[in-house]
Amino acid sequence: MFNDIQQQLEEKIQAVCAADGIEPAELKWVSIPFAGEWGISTSFFQTAANEARAGRGGGKPVPQRAQEIAEQVRDRLGSVEGISRIEAVKGYLNVYFKTSDYARRVVDTVLVSGADFGRGPAKSERVMVEYAQPNTHHSFHIGHYRNTILGEALARLTEFAGFETIRASYPGDIGLGVITVMWIYDKFYKGQEPQDVHERGQWLLKLYVEATALLEKKENETPEETARREQYEAERREMYRRWDAGDPAVRELWRTTREWSLEELREILRMMDVKIDVWFYESEVDEPAKAIVEELIAKGIADDERPQGGAVIVKIDEKLGLKKEKYRTNVILRSDGTTLYLTKDLALAKVKFEQHHVDRSIYVVDVRQSMHLQQAFAILRLWGFPQAEKCFHLGYGFVSLPEGAMSARRGRVVLFKDVYDEAVRRVLAVESEKSPEMSDEQRRKVAEQIGLGALAYSMLAVDNNRDIVFDMDAALSFDGRTGPYIQNAYVRANSILK
Repeated sequence: MFNDIQQQLEEKIQAVCAADGIEPAELKWVSIPFAGEWGISTSFFQTAANEARAGRGGGKPVPQRAQEIAEQVRDRLGSVEGISRIEAVKGYLNVYFKTSDYARRVVDTVLVSGADFGRGPAKSERVMVEYAQPNTHHSFHIGHYRNTILGEALARLTEFAGFETIRASYPGDIGLGVITVMWIYDKFYKGQEPQDVHERGQWLLKLYVEATALLEKKENETPEETARREQYEAERREMYRRWDAGDPAVRELWRTTREWSLEELREILRMMDVKIDVWFYESEVDEPAKAIVEELIAKGIADDERPQGGAVIVKIDEKLGLKKEKYRTNVILRSDGTTLYLTKDLALAKVKFEQHHVDRSIYVVDVRQSMHLQQAFAILRLWGFPQAEKCFHLGYGFVSLPEGAMSARRGRVVLFKDVYDEAVRRVLAVESEKSPEMSDEQRRKVAEQIGLGALAYSMLAVDNNRDIVFDMDAALSFDGRTGPYIQNAYVRANSILK
């Protein structure tokens, strides 16, 4: 934006230095931290150092000579259009722009560039952002929303910066929690599922809560209750065994109920204007993960202790030659032959790097998984993937409720769809009074946009490392530092421009 001014300054500096017999080093400009004025700065330390090596500069210390040169240049630069003042400070030449000129240039540039203002040039790196990945057989709650809105914001930023960006989702679609819902549905509720996409997704969560209560040991339970609970547990474990063995009936039940969850997830992502490019599933990387274990053993990265009745482990610190414990020893295959989350993440990373040719992989996962992901990145380095150096974990804090932590097992969650519906309802109530001339369709569209803006801002305005105690009234407030306030300012600004 200010290349012309910078070029003028450099030409004048070159002329001053030439007249004084100074051979200036390459000028490198940096922005001055904003403190009421905008400016740029360059230093003469390299010039002074070059003089000292060449036996010039009067034998003065480099800092002193750098300041001397800066003062000479300042005194002889003369006026430059758009510059308010020039200072020589500790060997630096600080150049400040006239605020009025700076503002005019910024506004002119923004108006000319439009939506492309600030867009970065195309870059060669391909970035994959992994987010929006709740477990299936549950419903999408406000904690999932924080993950998704953070991931989408990051994906849009990397895309705007010029990176080819791939949005990826990795739902957990297998495990005991999934089997729990399948078991209770098959035993008590088969054929009773609601037809509405959101009602059905929320219904699966209710089944999970009920099943958990049935399978949980209770205080003072009678022998009959104990026997019934143990029978239920045996049935659940048997269903898991049948799923693992590939039983056609169980697999079909799994696919059907999984699709109910995925339908709700896709609909919520559509509401949020999130378009996932690649879908990975935990169930798809389980078998490849087992093959990877054998590869890591063959490469000498993993130690196989199965002959002694143990597991397959990776002594990361030892393999990296670290003297102090950092990553610890990790199990990548249990003694019973089952994989772990870590093993599956390694398998997924291999797919990302080899099939999708990803150069940089960003994981949007809560802070509890920080060590887990650092361990995965370390094993990927040992494995020889250069992309491991560009794997990054964007952690974020928990979303809890005023009454405590959210718990799917207890049914103590705030569902995104409920919050969204309430947001739209509140906006509609306001719009009906303020804009009675709007059609119902227009009013609904505006309410959805404002409601989503309120929710998005309530999450993005908080440092990702901080926990959030979700308060619906605060999140949906239209006063103060809120999404609706920003949207209203945008509408007013557009009205002025018209």
